[in-house]
Amino acid sequence: IMEQKELTCIGCPMGCTVTVLVENGRVENISGNHCKIGEEYARSEVTNPVRTLTSTIAVVPAPSGARDRISVKTSHPIPKNLIGSAMREINQTSVKAPIHLGDVLIHRVAGTDADIVATAELL
Repeated sequence: IMEQKELTCIGCPMGCTVTVLVENGRVENISGNHCKIGEEYARSEVTNPVRTLTSTIAVVPAPSGARDRISVKTSHPIPKNLIGSAMREINQTSVKAPIHLGDVLIHRVAGTDADIVATAELL
């Protein structure tokens, strides 16, 4: 069964409309992209979609007058279907200050090889 999927590429600012023909789970043709990034994005999106996850983690106890959460992200994209599991881990985690930019706050989130890292400082 041949299936056609249309995607808007998010790989660069052009936002190309990319058409992907898939037969039996295999990419047969990709068109509409204006660069190699579009082809790579479309292939990944239909076979194994991934996302960089951004969120916040609770800081307990919050330093006086400081934020009670710190912004975080995955060290690299994770499979889209594991975002829910990753968010459950994040929501069950709390950390103590001081926290430095790039500190690993959760190792191997949701069983992936990605870490949750701080994207801010809280001293």
